[in-house]
Amino acid sequence: MNDELDLCFTEDKLALDDKSGIYSVYYNYPFRNKGGRQFFVYLRFSFFYFMSKKGKVLVAMSGGIDSTVTALMLNDEGYEVVGITMKTWDYAASGGGKKETGCCNLDSFNDARQAAVEHGFAHYILDIREEFGDFVIENFVDEYIAGRTPNPCVLCNTHIKWRALLKRADAFGCDFIATGHYAKIRQHDNGRFVISKAIDDTKDQSYVLWGLQQDLLSRTILPLGPYRKTQIRQMAFDYGYPELAKKSESYEICFVPDNDYRGFLKRRVPGLEEKVAGGNFIDKLGNILGQHKGYPFYTIGQRKGLDIAFGKPVFVTKIDPEHNTVMLGDEDDLDQNEMIVGKVNLIKYDAITPGMEAITKIRYKDKGSLSNIYPENDKMKVHFYENLPAGRQGVKGIAPGQSAVFYDGEDVIGGGIIQKGELV
Repeated sequence: MNDELDLCFTEDKLALDDKSGIYSVYYNYPFRNKGGRQFFVYLRFSFFYFMSKKGKVLVAMSGGIDSTVTALMLNDEGYEVVGITMKTWDYAASGGGKKETGCCNLDSFNDARQAAVEHGFAHYILDIREEFGDFVIENFVDEYIAGRTPNPCVLCNTHIKWRALLKRADAFGCDFIATGHYAKIRQHDNGRFVISKAIDDTKDQSYVLWGLQQDLLSRTILPLGPYRKTQIRQMAFDYGYPELAKKSESYEICFVPDNDYRGFLKRRVPGLEEKVAGGNFIDKLGNILGQHKGYPFYTIGQRKGLDIAFGKPVFVTKIDPEHNTVMLGDEDDLDQNEMIVGKVNLIKYDAITPGMEAITKIRYKDKGSLSNIYPENDKMKVHFYENLPAGRQGVKGIAPGQSAVFYDGEDVIGGGIIQKGELV
């Protein structure tokens, strides 16, 4: 495919001929070149239709190894698979300096389609850029402007991708939806559907799925939960995709693939840098230590890139957007033992007994800390009693805007968004 072509996706059509038992997938792609000339390519692929005893499943396929192996596994297990690739973002629109990578580039779309065609199941592309941008990206910007540190992947999973999948699954008559996330789902004895950790601790993604509600979980299949990443790479190789098996993984935010969120904010909010520059670094007593480049460009716990020297390590301990101040302190100043969590979604239980013990994670790579959780109206108060090196109990670096996820052993009790943390 010519790199100079800008591909504009439309929602493809999927038709079933009941008499012949053949699926016809119609792709109508408008292309435009850099000179502005537009032309169309109209494609049709056909697949034999069969009724599966296991049911029909709509699989989210990014073109990466995990989602591809997910689709092929389910196809081999006897599910009637329909693949779908979601276009969420045009990186060129962000003005970044790095070539578009990850799940939203043309090569990934072609890889997903090729796997579907080679294994005889339908595939199509869904354009959700508008709803993704309106919700996920605007929230991302708003949170940083409010002095918080968002996790857009959690928001996208909860409010965009799963809902978009379920909507199209219903339209296609699919019983289930499936993704390549490393986590497990089962139905508890109490009737609720529960997310639990994957076998591979290094890949477990249960933390980013806390926002999924019961209607979504009841129809979700996560085939990769019982496997380690090394096994999935071997499966990709065995399926005949050696390059995919060796493909490196991207950990950046999909709409910030150069990993420069500060640059993204500056491009997204005209005049932001001028508005917030010149605020003060302060200590916990309010003494002015120097000037910073603008409070949205700092995060709780940050040590590098402060451009200020004290002869010892200092950390960002608090961000005050109202006064455009960024508080700095020692590592011990990051210690806190209580936090308030909002926008709570319960998964394993429909109610929480006050004081329930839980392992609470406050960031994706956090190992989790001992805590008691207390429901307070629509929020959750969390008290940590993990021992810290300084002889206190608590955790380091509670960052408002990040997700807090509560675990009962391997199971996700629920989660929410951190509102504030404190030392009491």
